[in-house]
Amino acid sequence: MPQSVDPRRDALERWLRAQLNGASFRVAPASEDASFRRYFRVTLDDTRSYIAMDAPPEREPCAPFVHVAGLLRAAGVNAPEVHAQDLAQGFLLLTDLGTQTYLDLLQTAEPETARILFADAMEALVRWQCASRPGVLPPYDAVRLHDEMALFPQWYVGRHLGAELTPEQAAALERVFGLLIASATAQPQVFVHRDYMPRNLMRSDPNPGVLDFQDAVIGPISYDVVSLLRDAFISWDEELVLDWCVRYWERAAAAGLPVDADFAEFYRAFEWMGLQRHLKVLGIFARLTYRDGKSKYVEDTPRFLGYARAVATRYAPLAPLARLLQQLEGQAPRSVLSF
Repeated sequence: MPQSVDPRRDALERWLRAQLNGASFRVAPASEDASFRRYFRVTLDDTRSYIAMDAPPEREPCAPFVHVAGLLRAAGVNAPEVHAQDLAQGFLLLTDLGTQTYLDLLQTAEPETARILFADAMEALVRWQCASRPGVLPPYDAVRLHDEMALFPQWYVGRHLGAELTPEQAAALERVFGLLIASATAQPQVFVHRDYMPRNLMRSDPNPGVLDFQDAVIGPISYDVVSLLRDAFISWDEELVLDWCVRYWERAAAAGLPVDADFAEFYRAFEWMGLQRHLKVLGIFARLTYRDGKSKYVEDTPRFLGYARAVATRYAPLAPLARLLQQLEGQAPRSVLSF
């Protein structure tokens, strides 16, 4: 008898049959993920559906997802309910929050629609941040922040561009890393989703539905705001980003969150936090391409370079990074097909 080409999916469907008491159902891919997790839509009839998560436990344990889902729901945020779980196999049965992501909607949305969507997203974010308490999520500390940025010279510069930093360039980059880490760790520390971006928000009732939260931490208050407004897959005019950032800051202050009383200081921290994230993502997208064979992510590299250049040129202490990015600009990247 031929061996199954997808034994984990076979095991998932056997598990689903047991959870659904033998009811007939259909299973179809629901979304892609940059990790080893897979999501399937499980349809029982024309009105009932669930999402099944398949997460190999040795690579993507489900326990953090279950834990953070509970924290989000307790905060009044529309995260999926976990209807059934098998942590040993790495299977979850979840609420289906629909098929319309913010990203899909925003790519063709009218300005008023975008305003409403972002207002809902910021209201949910403030509720999440107001629920923060110590000791329930891992810290987003200096070591972790540095390790993330170190992916930039390793994977983007070294592997994607095929370049090697001089000792002087490497030292200058480390000094910038230090400035960004100091800014991040000086901010008020709250619950941080870590990927609070349009691709992970669903239009739902209540709006938004929030996904992909398993890596949540306690960290800088500006992190999720910058993830939302300076996205990996869609960009906005700076004037619009500034306006939305002001609206978040006003909403957060009214809710009693410890945002800086001076918006200019908050916005500087927001921009520097974004730069840390952009350097990290440049490294991650290159790693996804060359290590994991997921070449589509590197196509969005220019967007992140644009974000990074803009911030680095606006602040004198970050000028060494602006020079480095300019020096690297002429480097020809290796083929994204040579994994």
